[in-house]
Amino acid sequence: MIYTVTLNPSLDYIVEVDQVTLGALNRTKNETKFPGGKGINVSQVLKRLDVDSRALGFLGGFTGEYIEEFLKSLEIQTDFVRVAEDTRINVKLKSEKETEINAKGPKITAENFEALKRKIRELTNEDILVLAGSIPSTMPENTYEELVKLCNENGTKFVVDAEGELLKKVLPLKPFLIKPNHHELGDLFNTVITTSDEAIFYGRELIKQGAQNVIVSLAEKGAVLINKDQDFTASVPKGEVKSSVGAGDSMVAGFLATYAKTKSIEEAFRFSVAAGSATAFSIGLCTREKMEGLLPQVIVEKTKQRGE
Repeated sequence: MIYTVTLNPSLDYIVEVDQVTLGALNRTKNETKFPGGKGINVSQVLKRLDVDSRALGFLGGFTGEYIEEFLKSLEIQTDFVRVAEDTRINVKLKSEKETEINAKGPKITAENFEALKRKIRELTNEDILVLAGSIPSTMPENTYEELVKLCNENGTKFVVDAEGELLKKVLPLKPFLIKPNHHELGDLFNTVITTSDEAIFYGRELIKQGAQNVIVSLAEKGAVLINKDQDFTASVPKGEVKSSVGAGDSMVAGFLATYAKTKSIEEAFRFSVAAGSATAFSIGLCTREKMEGLLPQVIVEKTKQRGE
């Protein structure tokens, strides 16, 4: 089973207004609401690719109930820890300029955290855990480290999709997959990365630090995958980018869905790039049909095998 963890989920409220006038009554033109959170996105894309997962994390109040019912309506398994305060609402205002107001989220107590750790202790070496996104301000800074140490004790593969220090600290614990984009990879090494050769060079540094597989997305320039045995490059399909939101989460889901079925890193990488592109070319997360339609355009090449 694949388990996804979203520590700070949200109910995203999208509001479209022709023009915003501060200090006056404004009326919406369109509005939608849906669950937000990187792990939740991964679970949704996995389901669209016919792979089951179980969504973990923290939910509370009426907003938490809405998110859980939404996921259950998609036949996604859930096992969230209930917390006392409401899950946050993030407001995304679309007008002549886009404005976002993100809430800080509920307080997560030590007891809540311990309840989540108990669930993760039950995972086995046949499971995969996906840790994605930010840590609530009320949780310890070493939260990810504590959770992946439990994975190491159980032999559970784990994936980390996070930035900066959160990512650096888990590298020695040997994540199965990490997926920085070229901006995030550059930030880790205080440099600017613009080419696949540069991404491969710094990706190898992350392999030396403990990561098992590193995917780096370079937007329209493609993507690379690096592990201890070999390097791959992939082209990206052509299309109109409508939204980058959820594209990285879709890459993670595409990789894991294919790896679970084939155990082929190369094929998983190809599906990963197609899934990320399909979401980027969509409003909302990708569908299976759109991903499969883009697959023929994704050309994966092995650039180097160790020892060659």
